Amino acid sequence: MNNLSKMYVRDNIPSIDDLFRAQKLMDKDVVRKTPLLKSNTFSTSAGTNIFLKLELFQKTGSFKVRGAYTKINSLTNDQCKSGVIAASAGNHAQGVAYAAHKRKIRCTIVMPKNASPAKVAATRFYGANVILSGETYDESWKIADSMSRENGYSIIHAFDDPIVIAGQGTIGLELLEDLKDIDKIYLPLGGGGLASGVSIAIKTRRPNVKIIGVESKQFPTMKKSLEQGKPCHINGGFSIADGISVKSPGDLTFEICSKYLDDVVTIDDVSIVETMFLLMEREKVVVEPAGAASLAYVLSSGKMKSNQNIISILSGGNIDMYLLGQIVAKGLMQMGRLVKIFIQLPDKPGALKGVVDKIAELSVNIVQVEHDRLSSNVAAGSAGVYLSLELENEKHSRKLLDFLKKEKMIFKVVP
Repeated sequence: MNNLSKMYVRDNIPSIDDLFRAQKLMDKDVVRKTPLLKSNTFSTSAGTNIFLKLELFQKTGSFKVRGAYTKINSLTNDQCKSGVIAASAGNHAQGVAYAAHKRKIRCTIVMPKNASPAKVAATRFYGANVILSGETYDESWKIADSMSRENGYSIIHAFDDPIVIAGQGTIGLELLEDLKDIDKIYLPLGGGGLASGVSIAIKTRRPNVKIIGVESKQFPTMKKSLEQGKPCHINGGFSIADGISVKSPGDLTFEICSKYLDDVVTIDDVSIVETMFLLMEREKVVVEPAGAASLAYVLSSGKMKSNQNIISILSGGNIDMYLLGQIVAKGLMQMGRLVKIFIQLPDKPGALKGVVDKIAELSVNIVQVEHDRLSSNVAAGSAGVYLSLELENEKHSRKLLDFLKKEKMIFKVVP
């Protein structure tokens, strides 16, 4: 697979023919065709047909391996001898490292200092030399770009490269193969590589299909850029969805998205957490925050027009195990299924048993009990008790709190 770049048209925007060529040249042992599954649970919730494109089942746990593999296999032998370099906080890093490993090319990845230890370890596992430098992706990119010029490495951009975009666009080709009638496609939107590739595939063959990019509310980079008619830089805030926390879109991806995207919307972290939890509980799949963004928007939109076929691209499943534990706890809390309360009781034998017995009568499961007699907020002669309680739903939670008020207990809900 040499000189793939020669396939691209003069204006540097890949055509659907380029996507087909990239698809044919992909090694099926490296890049998998991922399932498109209808979710009965989410279809019922949204009031229409919801299909999930499960890119989390890729070898490296993310769609990013498509673009990385396509780009690396377009390099000449001389370029391969010099090695490759990329900047990434996680998924692109693993995709490049794995693709380079398969072709036996030296690979360097520059990752931000605050990158997830799990993603750093995974990138090193694929044989890459990982350099932790820079506070943000943008700073890491500048370092990688400088090293590329100094050492002659071929740089593999995460999204603003026509060959990378062609690789990501093979997802769109698979959607065309697997579902005849498509009304809307929702996909996570960061730098725009995924949106650009999928849009080229879909809009070329089925221009009436609506394509909606979903950004983090903290990083509405493409939305702002499209509104102003040029690529914009934003500082952003903090978002759990680091995979789409991009401060600037690419020049090429901006051009493609401005031509093909029907809309760009935003979603908050609370909705993303709840959706990740629901995906684990109902569909038995673990999706990272950025990967759940598109479905989070669909579910937060309420009932949709019936009898539509809506596709949500779940772009990746690489998540730190510590964060995963937080997601489960926060998801339960947001849905009213896990409540932690602080109760102040007389420090007398049997006081706690009386409370526990009454709570048990409401079919509430007590997960954890912690006593506190020494804190300054606990009056002398009293005992503070923290109870972590598991309930059926938010209605059950309200019933418990109403009961505690009726019993005139001194309590408060702990965030």
